[in-house]
Order: sequence, then structure tokens, then C-alpha cells
Amino acid sequence: MTAYTARPIDATALKELRTTDDAGRPCAPYTATGTDAGSPLRCCLRPVEPGERIALVTYAPLRRWAAATGATPGAYDEQGPVFIHPGDCGGPAPDRDIGVYPFARPGARRTVRRYDARGHIVGGALLELPEDTTAAFDTALDAAFADPAVELVHVRALEYGCLLFEVRRPERG
Repeated sequence: MTAYTARPIDATALKELRTTDDAGRPCAPYTATGTDAGSPLRCCLRPVEPGERIALVTYAPLRRWAAATGATPGAYDEQGPVFIHPGDCGGPAPDRDIGVYPFARPGARRTVRRYDARGHIVGGALLELPEDTTAAFDTALDAAFADPAVELVHVRALEYGCLLFEVRRPERG
């Protein structure tokens, strides 16, 4: 098995989203309430805590990846809501382990959506997380990247369809 890295929204995209989101709306920070508690923050890959400042913005992850790689996702270019901190939060904890996946609780259902170099969907899988969430993600990602056409994977929450994190193909050796 390969160790995979769950990627947060990158710093350049975050800087832009903190001004104007991918739907052209200004960032509108607010103070998280108990209703927001536990929602996934895509800037630092941890749950929202009541009382902290957050923003809900529209994010188009595939569009941004395509702009950097020259891919042409066409109709696969989706956008959706994500929670971020409206100011610099430092990103994921520096001592975060490679191969430890955020927002992984037993019983949660995730989709593992595969994309090729064009940015087109080339497959996917439904994943209901067992007690050993790390092994389940490792197995799903091994299966995804066993297809040489797969360049990146989006892990999404099944219930809301929102992007939780991205995993890119490890360097080809």
C-alpha cells in the first residue's frame, strides 16, 4: 500500500476565496454556532469549533487544478460549498501524519471520485467507513490509482456531495 496525502485547498486559492469565491460572491465571514460545529474546514482539514470565525464559500476544485495543469474538464467542472477560515489559519497541523485521513469516522459514507489528466470522471466508488478508516481509505485509493489513467481523486461526503479533500497520484517511479 502507498501512503497518500489528503490535500487541503492550496494557499493561493484560499487567498482568492477569502476575497471572492468561485461563484463571484464576496467572502462573508461569521461566527460559528453549535449548528456549524463539526462541519469540515477545507483550509486546515479539521472540524469547525463553535465560536470561531468561518466562511462558507463556493469552490471549484477541478477548475483550479485544470488551470494549473492545462486540463479541460468541460462539463465535469463542478463547484460547491466549503467552509474555510476567513483569515490565515496556518493550514493542517504540521505534525499531521501522512496517511491519516480527515473527516473519517466509522459509519460515514464517502464517494471516491476518480479523474483523468483531462479532468474527466473515469470512475468512482462508494465507501462506507468501517472501524479501521485508514485501511479503508488506503484500499480505495490503491484501487483508484491502480488505473494508470487516474491523476487525482476527490473524496466527498455522500449525503451533501461536498468535497472533503483531494488526493493526487503519487509520483510515478
